[in-house]
Amino acid sequence: MKYLMMVQGTQADYAAMGGTASEGSPAWTQEDVRAMYAHMTALNKDLTASGEMIDGQGLAEPARTRFVTLGADGEPVVVDGPYGETEEVLAGYWLLDCASLERVTEIAARVARCPQPAGAKEYPVVIRPVMDGGADL
Repeated sequence: MKYLMMVQGTQADYAAMGGTASEGSPAWTQEDVRAMYAHMTALNKDLTASGEMIDGQGLAEPARTRFVTLGADGEPVVVDGPYGETEEVLAGYWLLDCASLERVTEIAARVARCPQPAGAKEYPVVIRPVMDGGADL
């Protein structure tokens, strides 16, 4: 079965990874960033080797996001970032093909153990089954 596994973050978290601290988002050192990337690279290599990885990507900071909605007249309304610092957004994802929910939960627990500086906010790793062409409705 296919699963989408997601991690969240805020604009403040991205700034912290660049060395700018704020409340709840301590500044990351270059060593902290390298440790995070090493952890995620090892995870991605393992998932690729096991055949479970379909795709996985980290996403650009929320300030580079664009919202498109429809106005009352039916015309598109476009709003660019940045967001307020407390709004959580999708920071990265993996699309996995795993034998069971238990297996993807094991992988999510490994993601949750990603190293980060003391005092950094911990976000849940979100798992959602991917619907199979309407068969899951």
